[in-house]
Amino acid sequence: MTDILRSSEASWHGDLRTGKGMITSGSDVLKDTPYTFVTRFEDNSGSNPEELLAAAHAACFSMALANLLSRKEHFVHHVRTRATVVLTKEATGSTITKITLETFGKVEDVAADAFKTAAEETMRTCIVSQALSAIPMEVTATLE
Repeated sequence: MTDILRSSEASWHGDLRTGKGMITSGSDVLKDTPYTFVTRFEDNSGSNPEELLAAAHAACFSMALANLLSRKEHFVHHVRTRATVVLTKEATGSTITKITLETFGKVEDVAADAFKTAAEETMRTCIVSQALSAIPMEVTATLE
């Protein structure tokens, strides 16, 4: 058994409303990327933890679905996935209440229903989906 370690670092300075933070990934793809209250809880541009979670989920899902289809001997031109993390503001605080995955693929010799079945299986088996399994998820799958 071999462990693969991946890390990122985040810092926060100040109070919740007026403070600000920086995110740096271990690979430095993100380097001192700013985030604030308004980029997270309001509709301002900038990064936030939920966006990064959605990016990780979309990337993992696309790779896993392409792998599953390839193992079933389908030629995969591409798989593209949009993950949307729903952050619900409640009186007691905010909660991630749902994740939707919209996946699109150009795959040879696969029927639309088989593509949808493969996407549903991937939603249960992709590493990030498994890590987030406490959150309700749904997937739609469309062949291009």
